Amino acid sequence: VQLVESGGGLVKPGGSLRLSCTASGFSADYYAIGWFRQAPGKEREEVACINASGASKKFADSVKDRFAISRDYAKNTAYLEMHNLKPEDTAVYYCAGVRTSSSCYRIYEYDAWGQGTQVTVSS
Repeated sequence: VQLVESGGGLVKPGGSLRLSCTASGFSADYYAIGWFRQAPGKEREEVACINASGASKKFADSVKDRFAISRDYAKNTAYLEMHNLKPEDTAVYYCAGVRTSSSCYRIYEYDAWGQGTQVTVSS
């Protein structure tokens, strides 16, 4: 089970990025996907989740009006679209997966993690 993130980079405040999380070697159709971030000196924070069916989504309060999460089953990929980015969004972003049909509000642990992609928001 391998998850690979891409799409990070340097963006100015107010800008947008789209992160991708592609499952390699397995079908992610039955997996919930979560996005997490960790800034230097801070604890890892769950940013967003989309469940296996796509019907359940969850966002952290700090991003819920700016970020969107989606998935493309044909591409075996989940996306995190980030808009109106702020310097405080700067972090390494990770995607994670767990095989479950639960809603995002009942997922407490993920068992597959990607390597992370750096997002830097700076002028």
